[in-house]
Amino acid sequence: MKSLLAIALLLALPAQDKVDLKVGDAAPGFSAKDDTGADWKSADHVGKKIVVVYFYPASFTGGCTKQACAYRDDQKALADAGAEVVGVSGDQVKNQAAFKKFHNLNFTLLADENGDVAKAFGVELKKGGTVKQKIDDKEEEFTRGVSAMRWTFVIDKNGKVVYKNNAVKAPEDSKTVLEVISKLK
Repeated sequence: MKSLLAIALLLALPAQDKVDLKVGDAAPGFSAKDDTGADWKSADHVGKKIVVVYFYPASFTGGCTKQACAYRDDQKALADAGAEVVGVSGDQVKNQAAFKKFHNLNFTLLADENGDVAKAFGVELKKGGTVKQKIDDKEEEFTRGVSAMRWTFVIDKNGKVVYKNNAVKAPEDSKTVLEVISKLK
């Protein structure tokens, strides 16, 4: 009986429209906890700099580590071009803090445990999971609420999406973004 009631309630809920953000659209406003546990609000950043928002499935996984380290290595060039990079995944704040420290990342990571930021951008989500990583001779376990697909957006100083890529090649993403930003000037 309970399952019939649950099905009836689900059917009664209004369907959520899937966001289909396109180049030229206004970027959605969003906020999330950063890797220090502080509130990070897009309104405090968009309009001041070009903002690169890249979504990735999970901290401490192969492709995601390559992508994050490439952004780390290109950080000076990105900053010199007037860009601020923000990585977003379904990981918890503590995961983001550990991932940032372990790989000496020099940009902000956001914890999007429920996928709210990803949904605002129309990024596809899958169920979360757990990753194990050896840190200081101890195996740690990192759990995430959702796994976002690997998508990247560039938001210009006017708050418009000027680049969207939903077929990101992790190790090449930062170089591609640098090329996009160089054409904005």
